[in-house]
Order: sequence, then structure tokens, then C-alpha cells
Amino acid sequence: MSLLSDLINLNLSETTDKIIAEYIWIGGSGLDLRSKARTLPGPVSDPSELPKWNYDGSSTGRAPGEDSEVILYPQAIFKDPFRRGSNILVICDAYTPAGEPIPTNKRHAAAKVFSHPDVVAEVPWYGIEQEYTLLQKEVNWPLGWPLGGFPGPQGPYYCGTGADKALGRDIVDAHYKACLYAGVSISGINGEVMPGQWEFQVGPSVGISAGDEVWVARYVLERITEIAGVVLSFDPKPIKGDWNGAGAHTNYSTKTMREDGGYEIIKKAIEKLGLRHKEHIAAYGEGNERRLTGRHETADINTFLWGVANRGASIRVGRDTEKAGKGYFEDRRPASNMDPYVVTSMIADTTILWKP
Repeated sequence: MSLLSDLINLNLSETTDKIIAEYIWIGGSGLDLRSKARTLPGPVSDPSELPKWNYDGSSTGRAPGEDSEVILYPQAIFKDPFRRGSNILVICDAYTPAGEPIPTNKRHAAAKVFSHPDVVAEVPWYGIEQEYTLLQKEVNWPLGWPLGGFPGPQGPYYCGTGADKALGRDIVDAHYKACLYAGVSISGINGEVMPGQWEFQVGPSVGISAGDEVWVARYVLERITEIAGVVLSFDPKPIKGDWNGAGAHTNYSTKTMREDGGYEIIKKAIEKLGLRHKEHIAAYGEGNERRLTGRHETADINTFLWGVANRGASIRVGRDTEKAGKGYFEDRRPASNMDPYVVTSMIADTTILWKP
């Protein structure tokens, strides 16, 4: 096994200029990540330098078998924390051979919103709090929980320390450092309220890059849990009963919200979000109704509420924002399995472009 480890960690730059590019895309479920690698003649710094590629869409639920070729368009590059050196991870979106985005390509539609002049002028910032749960591979039960049983009730686990409270910290720390190495704007991590549940934060990121960074951070986490023999779950309510669900709270601001007088702009934006509450909820993740019950730091799924420092609201405004009269707000409705391209672009569309 030591030889295998030595080979995996070979430094290619000692013998060749060639690099390995891992092309990453989203499968037919909208959450499953797929990837494959190819050799390139030398280092690459911009997606435009990368060749398009293809894959068998019928094997990922994205194309029929009789016309299965789907084309990958490279969109964002990150350093590869697994192969290291000049090797890269490449976030791609998918198109038909004729150049049309396939129906499940959410990035293409998001890019249209983020390239709109009115949105560009507002420089939208996002900070996404991605919650997730680590599961034991054989039994699909949270890491560290007794088989067929339950740990003590919630309370000591949030940001907790100790072998009976922080379950899976080695995975979480490995992911944190790997994301920093890759160039992801990961801004922090913490243990969550339910044992075996954790969170990482991405941002502040501008526009479409927020979606790219969340997806590559998810990919890196999938790879690390693969190595650890642990299953990664983005289910918004992995355990029934009096256990917290998992969300992807999305913090948001625009240029005018960050300037003097921005609090009035924030209140108008929140009013618009309330008018489109049902449309947003429908796009904010599968199974969210199991999480948004009104009992675990969330508002009921059918209710739109906002408040200052209120973690039981749909939209939370921080005390600092209220005091400064400018800043950002937090949309607490997105589920952990949301598509960040959909959520970020929809928030921008509703608050900047939509005219009620």
C-alpha cells in the first residue's frame, strides 16, 4: 500500500509539462456530481484555453440512448487538491451538439441573469452556508450515532468539541484546507445542531462564481468522504423527529444595499421576495417541506416572515445591518440540496430585475 500511496503522490512536474484536468459536471438528478479526467499538454489558467469535451448523457439521466452525446463547456478552473501540482478541477455545464443548453443546465440560465447590465451594476455578493450530514456507509445512519439508536438530545453538539460531540472533524478539516488550496472562497466551518451534521460557508462571492464555488466545494467534499468511506448527504431532513434539518442559508447584498441608505433598499428587496415566496420555495430544493416546519429555527414553508436577528424567520436581517443602516440580509429558506445557480440567480432576478 505504501507503493500505491507513493504513486498517487507522484510529482508529475519532475518529468513532464503535461497536466491532468478533471472535468466536473452535474448529473440528471440535479445533485449528483460526475467527473472524468483528461491529459493536457501544459498548464492552463483560463477556461477559454480548455477544449470542450463530451460524455454519454444516457448514462447520467441527461439524454436518450439513441442520441446520447452531451457536450461539456469548461466554465471555471480550480487547483486540484488531490493531484496537486499544476493539475486542475474544471467546472463545466452541458449542451447539445448543436450548442443548445440541455434542460437541466441551470448554469446557463443563471449566467444570463448575472450578465444583465442592471445586475452587473449592482455587483451582487453571496455568502452561502452549506449544511450537510455525514452517514455511516453500511447503514445510512449518522456518523457516530449508535446503530439503530440515538445520541443524547440536541444542545451540546453545535460548535461542540469532544469525541462524543464533534463527529467527523477530520473529514471537515481536510475539506476546509482542500478548498482553500483549490481557490474556493471558503470563509469558515462549524459543527451544526444535529450530531454528525456540519456546515461550511462559501463567500463573499460575486454573481455566477458563487454557484461555481459551491459546486466545486461539494465535489471536493464528495471526494474526501469517498476516501474516508463515509456517505455525504444533502437531504434537508435526514432524520425524522426533533432533529434539525439541513439548509443552505444564502446571505445577499447589492452595491446599493452596501452603501449609505442601503437599509431602505434591503426592505424593498425583502418585500419583493415576499411577493414571490411560493415561486422561490418551489425552486429552493427537494423535500424542503420536511425541514421548513416552523419548529427548528425556520419559518413554516407556507409563511413568509422577516425580522432583525430572528432565526425563526424566512429572511433575517442582522443587528449590525440595522445599526449601520446598510449591509446584507440572509434568506434562510433554501434547503441543503438546493442548486446554487438557481437560488443565487433567482434572488438577483427578484430583487433587481423583477418589476411587481
